[in-house]
Amino acid sequence: MIFKTADLYDEYGDDLKVALPVFRDYGRKKIFHGPISTVKAFEDNSLVRTALEEPGNGRVLIIDGDESLRCAMVGDMLAKLGMENGWLGIIVFGCIRDADVISTIDIGVKALNTNPRKSLKQGLGKRDIPVSFAGITFNVGEYVYADTDGVIVSEKKIDFS
Repeated sequence: MIFKTADLYDEYGDDLKVALPVFRDYGRKKIFHGPISTVKAFEDNSLVRTALEEPGNGRVLIIDGDESLRCAMVGDMLAKLGMENGWLGIIVFGCIRDADVISTIDIGVKALNTNPRKSLKQGLGKRDIPVSFAGITFNVGEYVYADTDGVIVSEKKIDFS
């Protein structure tokens, strides 16, 4: 379904949370939406891989990397894994790497920036908890809508029909 976050905001306004405009677009898919799943981890992407190995069922993975710019939380292999397993998007409050390859993968990817350094792999972090960044809180069970204008969150699924 095609939508515009600006149009959704015009229609639903105060019922939506609007993230601060801190993200850049990296994935081939520039418009994506779905139910939220979360990972909170600092410079360790072990739980990101664990999440993306699971069936995505149209979800969007929200990664709170604590705004770290020192390493990447997602690379081309994880983006491809997510796409193959039915995830529609990944939003990273941190960095990605392999940006040129990710731009060819049919998944939405937003992040703060890029960094060639890979993350640690110690299994640290938490899954499916509320995470707060970019001025809003992302909760499991809510729905995220993203396009080139930005990221918005709704407590309820928005029907486009």
